[in-house]
Amino acid sequence: MSSVVLLPHAPSSVAVARKRLSSELAASGVFESVIDDASVILSELLSNALRHARPLPSGQIRVSWDCRGELLEVEVSDGGAMTEPRCGPGTLSSLGGRGLGIVEALSEGWGVRREDGATTVWAILRAPHLADASGSPRAGAAHAVVPDLADLPGVPDEPDANLCNGTRHGAASTRAYPA
Repeated sequence: MSSVVLLPHAPSSVAVARKRLSSELAASGVFESVIDDASVILSELLSNALRHARPLPSGQIRVSWDCRGELLEVEVSDGGAMTEPRCGPGTLSSLGGRGLGIVEALSEGWGVRREDGATTVWAILRAPHLADASGSPRAGAAHAVVPDLADLPGVPDEPDANLCNGTRHGAASTRAYPA
């Protein structure tokens, strides 16, 4: 399952994107708690793009997600900004600056890439599905409790590096976040 959505560079786009992501993940049998985490991640990435970056040349923001196996990659692409997205200190008295810290806490990894005049901030999270006896996802699976990932056969210990083009937040080789 994957989707690409072009949205207006407007605050109302956050709710539209969250609703579409949530409904697609639920229909594919992703656990409800994962849908909640993915929705928060998408909201944070999209809100940051709207607050800090220019729209794409089309005047829009591109939101996409791709679920491959047990991993979900969520991306938000914009026209870039004067600064590089990074985690802020997020002090108790600050009014903002916690968004990417939340993304970091809920995801397996996140990062930034620049290509073709766009800046894309991505995050990857584990997205196990509840399968029926035939092995295909069940429609009602979105209301189940997430099992311990160590109990799931075939779930890798680390996300597939190819899923995110070899760039991961926290990796020594990342261009956006040097060690």
